[in-house]
Amino acid sequence: MPRPKQNRKISNPPLMQGFKPFGIPRNKLGSVSLLYDEYEAIRLLDYEGLNQDQTAARMNVSRPTLTRIYEQARRTIALALVEGKVIHIEGGNVQFDKEWFRCRRCYKLIGGIENHVHCTDCNSFGNDELIPIHVGKK
Repeated sequence: MPRPKQNRKISNPPLMQGFKPFGIPRNKLGSVSLLYDEYEAIRLLDYEGLNQDQTAARMNVSRPTLTRIYEQARRTIALALVEGKVIHIEGGNVQFDKEWFRCRRCYKLIGGIENHVHCTDCNSFGNDELIPIHVGKK
């Protein structure tokens, strides 16, 4: 019996919930899921330019585990690009540094309920408009 997966540390969720190709009718688009830890590996390695040891330490995983996460992320993104699929960024065994929410109306990302302020993109204001970003297994 394999041991349970350890939660991977993620600094914050992505600003967007995913990506979709244009030039293909919406009803003909398939989709793929990019897990939060896969997104974080791409962000740290390719966007921030950290090496694998630094990234593995930040995510609280071993270097071989990071390599597997990164390879799966690259396969998922390649599949979406080549086959014209929507990428949903969601789920996985991760833990954020703090609680995160997304506004129902403008989709703005809010780190902690105490940081929720009325934004210019929303007509109404209240904590009921916030969707908690829950992380679960996918």
